Amino acid sequence: MSRRPGFPGATAERVVRMKRILGTIDSISEHVGSWGRWFCVALIAVGVFEVTMRYVFDSPTVWAYETCSMLGGAIYALGWAFAHLHRSHIRVDVFFSRLSARGQAIADSILALVFFFPLIGLMTERAIFWAWRAYSRGLVMMESYWYAPQWPYRVVLAIGICLLLLQGIAKFVRDAHFAVKGTTID
Repeated sequence: MSRRPGFPGATAERVVRMKRILGTIDSISEHVGSWGRWFCVALIAVGVFEVTMRYVFDSPTVWAYETCSMLGGAIYALGWAFAHLHRSHIRVDVFFSRLSARGQAIADSILALVFFFPLIGLMTERAIFWAWRAYSRGLVMMESYWYAPQWPYRVVLAIGICLLLLQGIAKFVRDAHFAVKGTTID
């Protein structure tokens, strides 16, 4: 990188700015993943309520099944970026574990460009499209007679996939930096 005259340390400023951006993305993923835990509590509460109403009071609800399905999907969606941040996704390490740290960063960078970004980019576009469509057309869930609106669930899925894309970008930047420079950016 060439420095422009009159701007000593411009490269260092960029690194500091990049660290701040990456830290912000990590923080968002961490917080949203932590908030997702409360959806687990809500899922259990709705499930217990439904079982109690159905088997103790013989009065099942029409809304509990769809609510549990939406809460379960929200748990997954809000956990995608959190899992990516903590490298908790499943991967096959037959060849990968034999590579050096720099080799792993190179492999991760290439695989992200070939597989991750095209797939997640398409999924992000589709998730936003379906969230907007559900909102603008007033679409409802059809699994029960409750007919809950689809848009809140679709919006949570779109947020989850957008956060996964952001976390993937942060990981790619770190891996590419390490692959090129041999040092971590953090």
